[in-house]
Amino acid sequence: MYRVEFGRRAARDFRRLSTDIQRRIDSAIQGLANDPRPPGCKKLAGEDSLWRIRVGDYRIVYQVQDDALLVIVLKVGHRREIYR
Repeated sequence: MYRVEFGRRAARDFRRLSTDIQRRIDSAIQGLANDPRPPGCKKLAGEDSLWRIRVGDYRIVYQVQDDALLVIVLKVGHRREIYR
């Protein structure tokens, strides 16, 4: 089982979302503890350890540290803004 932590920016972005979206994203993030690379996740091009998952129109960008059994959520946001 992996430990899931939020980066400072991800925590701030998550708090700014509506409660309904927060619930949907939170369940997806908690699922990363059991499987950090679930079906449908994609590795970000040009990055060694960054992955993303979709939750509707929202994206969660995270880093997996297999040696420490750690998932660090780096960004949470709408798909049109997340990659900027």
